[in-house]
Amino acid sequence: MDAITQTNFKFPRQTAVYHGKVRDVYSIGNEYLVMVVSDRISAFDVILPKGIPYKGQVLNQIAAKFLDATADIVPNWKIASPDPMVTVGHRCEPFKVEMVIRGYLSGHAWREYKAGKRSICGQAMPDGMREHQRFPQPLITPTTKADAGHDEDIAPADIVAQGLVSADDYAQLESYTRALFERGSQIAQKMGLILVDTKYEFGKKDGKIYLIDEIHTPDSSRYFYADGYEERLAKGQEQRQLSKEFVREWLMEHGFQGKEGQQVPDMPAEFVEQVSQRYIELYERITGDRFVRADNADVLSRMERNVTECLLKL
Repeated sequence: MDAITQTNFKFPRQTAVYHGKVRDVYSIGNEYLVMVVSDRISAFDVILPKGIPYKGQVLNQIAAKFLDATADIVPNWKIASPDPMVTVGHRCEPFKVEMVIRGYLSGHAWREYKAGKRSICGQAMPDGMREHQRFPQPLITPTTKADAGHDEDIAPADIVAQGLVSADDYAQLESYTRALFERGSQIAQKMGLILVDTKYEFGKKDGKIYLIDEIHTPDSSRYFYADGYEERLAKGQEQRQLSKEFVREWLMEHGFQGKEGQQVPDMPAEFVEQVSQRYIELYERITGDRFVRADNADVLSRMERNVTECLLKL
């Protein structure tokens, strides 16, 4: 199957379209959004030159499943998923921060820690920790939500001081973030996985806070296999993980970290296939369901037909 890396639909009542790093978001008046999850892949805030077959379907279906599984914690934007690669939902005004929560010293937090820092976003990190070690309590480390370029770490006090989020709303975002992470961790544990860290995005509609965008996908989350975690930690070995981190590591090995002047390395077909298989593996591991590849005959026509039928019912 060829990866779906571009869409350009004209849906009924469509008023605008935004092409993001991975998602193409179509505005339907001021009420609804159609979110098409493409097969594009980004790392270090750069869209890589090749798409990953079935990645969009994996991300959309995981997000849809976990939006449904957490709807009792916080209202979310989803109305329906009329196509394997599409979700239709409420149009909310997004908060200009992303709520990152970390249960373990991994990824960006570890890179900061290794460089000698002992706090991140105003949150203290204890001395003497090892890579991938569990924090005493999960740390919430928000980032600004950049329209272009890199998201930046920001302390909660600065979020409120800069007027990005009110104090009351921020307290509610933290409460939702912790509850969502706890639920996600419980679900992962049942499937033999550890939810290491993740990010949530929220918005407001009619004065009410909604969870928006994706949740607990390999693009927004990092998972370890629980089996062997303690042994690998004790030996200082890398953890077996299902996340996008291995793509970042491959890029770093090939001299790319998204810095100015660096060239994105060519992604060979076998690496693209490996990434696709990793996404499918995570889908099956975290959901417990077998991944069913959608019919790849004329995918764009299928999406347009399914979404149009859904919108006509709203």
